[in-house]
Amino acid sequence: MKRLIERSRSVGEVLRWVTQNPGKVSASHYPIALHKLGQLLQQQPGPPMGAGDSRGPAGQVLEQPEFHVLCQAIVSGCAKFDNFSIVNCLYAAAALGLPGESPLVRVLEDESRSRLGRFNQKDVSMVFSSEANNKALEAIFSSQLFYENRQERFIRSMAEWLPRKAENLTPYTMALIAKYVARHRLREPRLLDTIANFLLKRGEQLDSKVIQKLVFPFSRMNYRPSNHGELFPKLEAILEQKAGSSPLATVNILMSMFQLSHFPQTVLHQVFSPGFITNVMSSPYALIVRRYLSLLDAAVELEFREYSGPRLDPRYRVLMFEHALTADEANRKYSYKGLVAEALRQLVGEECYRQDEVLPPGYCTDFLLWINRSGTVLPLSRVPAASRAPPATSPVTMSLRSSVLALTSDLQDFAPVVLSVNDKWHYCQNSDILVGSRAMRDRHLRLLGYCLVQLPYTELEKVSGIEEAKHYLRQKL
Repeated sequence: MKRLIERSRSVGEVLRWVTQNPGKVSASHYPIALHKLGQLLQQQPGPPMGAGDSRGPAGQVLEQPEFHVLCQAIVSGCAKFDNFSIVNCLYAAAALGLPGESPLVRVLEDESRSRLGRFNQKDVSMVFSSEANNKALEAIFSSQLFYENRQERFIRSMAEWLPRKAENLTPYTMALIAKYVARHRLREPRLLDTIANFLLKRGEQLDSKVIQKLVFPFSRMNYRPSNHGELFPKLEAILEQKAGSSPLATVNILMSMFQLSHFPQTVLHQVFSPGFITNVMSSPYALIVRRYLSLLDAAVELEFREYSGPRLDPRYRVLMFEHALTADEANRKYSYKGLVAEALRQLVGEECYRQDEVLPPGYCTDFLLWINRSGTVLPLSRVPAASRAPPATSPVTMSLRSSVLALTSDLQDFAPVVLSVNDKWHYCQNSDILVGSRAMRDRHLRLLGYCLVQLPYTELEKVSGIEEAKHYLRQKL
């Protein structure tokens, strides 16, 4: 039957084989028949197949009794079809141009959604590429299977058609897409700009919690959307009105903007005001907001010197992070950090560096060393206390400016060096661009007086063995 369908030379021949031999037709034959119909219709003159198009040969097929028999057979039996047949029928129906409201498409979509948890990656990807309506996208991006796996090929495909369909999507669906893009570090400008345009048009209608989800991919991917000249001022105006309604969301949005080197002054006046701080400190999420406000306050001091408004009360300052990031801990076995640590130990000795040192305002560094003017790595015992890194245990009492002064006072003799192991997950996917939080960390460490030595995974993956690693580090230092 498969060969007979594939060798058919006309639409009528395909329909006759399938509808007149029901006993010989299995589930796998239906998607083959639909695909073949699509191929034959494209070869015929007249308007292309489209929803409700009754003109020309394509429209006539939709009205043929045999085609309705074929559709009814799929509708009646699809609950018993295997996953492969369900997905391929849906994919073929989309390619054929069947309207989304047709019984066949509705039944196939419903059956696909009910099976998403049991589909493999290829199945989910095919469903995703054939379903493009709001409800379907919501189901796809809500699927844990799809969410946990990167579908780059279909994300690129979505980047082609999403701009045309974005206007009809709900904020919830767009937020799911934004979450997926951010999770997998997909720096796809067309997708990001689509999210930005959606936010520009709908911003006033959205609450702060939704806005933070839509803004996050920009900072995560260290990407200023093409409409940022309009979008950022609009976000500032919205935050001015809604800052107090959801303090955590407000601070998250500010953090995203700071990572992109945009500093909204009027909003800062609000979040550092006594009223906002009092409100935050009495909330269940007080600690996390204190961490974010502490980092924002540090960023103001380092990058927004012209700001003259209120600042965070020193008694509320805490370290942003007290240890390595969760992602770094989770991916430790995939990191090149262990190789670098052993090579560094053999090269300079354990007494010449600190590992996993947390520096104010709460940045965890991989390796911290001190080098003198001749380029020699010094033992910690030979580095004057005034030149050492400020203690991370006392961020409350030490201002960042005094930290900078302490680090640079003897700079002519000693230079503090941070060795930064940049693993694959520190970059946007398939890119040499660091994610926004990492990029801001590097900016701040340099402004604090540290010399950064980057060890990107693209270089480390070419290093074979400890001896090569030692040679590589010797060159870097």
